[in-house]
Amino acid sequence: MTMLKTVLFATAVAACAWVATPALAQELKIASIRSNELLQQSPQFKQGQEKMKQEFERRANDLEAEAKKLGEDIKAFQREAELLSSADRARKEKDLNTRKIDFEYKTRQFQEERQTRERQLFAEMMTKIKGVIEAVAKEKGVTMVIENPVYAADELDITDEVLARLQSAN
Repeated sequence: MTMLKTVLFATAVAACAWVATPALAQELKIASIRSNELLQQSPQFKQGQEKMKQEFERRANDLEAEAKKLGEDIKAFQREAELLSSADRARKEKDLNTRKIDFEYKTRQFQEERQTRERQLFAEMMTKIKGVIEAVAKEKGVTMVIENPVYAADELDITDEVLARLQSAN
C-alpha cells in the first residue's frame, strides 16, 4: 500500500510538472512496468517459492501430524473421561491442555518465522528486480518508471524487456 501511495504521489508530481512547464515535459521520458506480472513470471520469484517450500515443508507436516494426534487424543479423552478416576481425569486433562497450549505456541512461532522469511526473500528478490528495472530504464533513457499504471501505451511498457533480462540472468 505504501508503494502504491508513493507511485501515485510521484505520478501526481510528474503530471503537475508536465502541465506547469512544457519544457520539462519534453525532457521527461516515462516508462511503465506491470509489477504483478513481473513477479509472477520471474525465475527469481519461482526460486523464492521453492526455497520457502524446502525450508518450511517438513515443519508444516510435523505440525499437521501433531494437530491430528492431539485431536485424536482429545476425542479419546472425551469418550473415556467418565471411566477414569477423578485424579486420572484431572491429570489427563491437564496434560492435554498443556499439549494444546504448546501446540498453539509452536504454530504461532512457525507462522511468524515463515512470514519473516517470506519478507526477507521478497526483499532480496525485489532488490534484484529493481536493479534490472533501473538498468533497462537507464539504457532506454527513461527518467521515471511508473508501476502498475491504470493505462499506459504499449511503447511505454518495459515489463517484457525486464522479464527477459531476469530470465537470462538466471
